[in-house]
Parts: sequence; C-alpha cells; structure tokens
Amino acid sequence: MNLNPFWNKNRIEISRKAIHITSIMIPLTYRYILGYKKDISILILLGLLTISVIVELLRLENRNFRKYFRLFFGIMLRKHERNDFTGASYLLTSALLCVAFLSAADPHIAFLAMAFLSIGDTFAAIIGMNFGKRTFIHSKKSIEGSIACFVSTFLFGICTLPTEMYPDAIHRMYPVVFVGAMAASVAEAVNIPIDDNVKIPILSGIAMIGTWLFI
Repeated sequence: MNLNPFWNKNRIEISRKAIHITSIMIPLTYRYILGYKKDISILILLGLLTISVIVELLRLENRNFRKYFRLFFGIMLRKHERNDFTGASYLLTSALLCVAFLSAADPHIAFLAMAFLSIGDTFAAIIGMNFGKRTFIHSKKSIEGSIACFVSTFLFGICTLPTEMYPDAIHRMYPVVFVGAMAASVAEAVNIPIDDNVKIPILSGIAMIGTWLFI
C-alpha cells in the first residue's frame, strides 16, 4: 500500500535538498564564528574547494575510486553529474567568489548571497515538487517554487539584518534584501546553462550590491 506517494516519488530529490540545506553552515560560519573575516574565510573555502576538486578528479579519472564513490553517493548524483563536477564543487566555488569579491563592498551582502542559495533553492524545490502546478515557458521550474524561493529568502534576509552594522541606515537594507530575494528567485527559475549553485548567489549578490550603491 502506497501511504506516501509524494515521498516515494521524490525521495531522492528531497534527500538531496536535505543535504543541500546544510550548506547554510557556510554563511553562518562566515558571519557568526569568523565574524566576517575575509582572509581566513577565503583560506578555509579554498582548502575545502581544493579537497572537493581532488575528489572530483579521482572520481572521474580513477575507476576504483569511482566505484566506491558511487556505492556511497551514486544515488544522490543527477544524471549530468555522473561525468561532470557535482553541485558541491560549484557551491564552494560560488561561496569563495562571494567572500572574495562581494565582501569588499559589504560583508553582510556576501553572507546573504550565500544564504539565499541554501534557503531559496531548497524551498523552491520542496514547494515546487509538492505544490507546483504552473511552470514558466520553456522551463520546468514552477511559479509556486519561485514564490517559495522569494518568500523564504526575503524573510530570512529581513530577520537576519545586523542592526549594529547599519545603525543609521538599516532602512536602506530593506530594498536591498527585496531585490536580492527577487534576483535569487529569477536566477533559480531561468533556464540558462549555469549551475544553480553559481548563478543564484552571484546574481543575487550583484543585484544587492547594485541596489546598495544606488539607493
């Protein structure tokens, strides 16, 4: 008897997103543990990315390593990841870019850009799979998933604003968060050949930086 058809149909993707949401630890560590320290954050992310790339190359080039990798993680791989880098390497790359470049303009915006990937992409997928009925033209992404992406990222951004960083300009951050959440939602929905783990944080981060500079 099929007691939970939704889970049976989407258990692999749900499992992927359950792991994906744990990537929120990267921006949380950057803000709350490392205190927005750029240099040490870059070193840590560079180290993690180096390890990830080594594992990826071994998986792609070494038959024995690939066999054991697929034994433990194969069920989590998407079709295109079987012969290419996985989302983990793209995620670490985008996090490194956010800290290295976006933090030069505003470290909290770098934090938000990384967090919007973890939060928005996860909620978009879960809500889209469960309630998605209407899809965009030339895209498999649902309108319901995009709304979930926007709402979740916007609320997260508003709730995590550090008033101590903007004592006299906190009101300027509200439109910044709004534009960033909107950009993250658009990036998640558009059908362009760039990994979500790169396009969501980079596009939302650039949008937030531009808004911050011109309001």
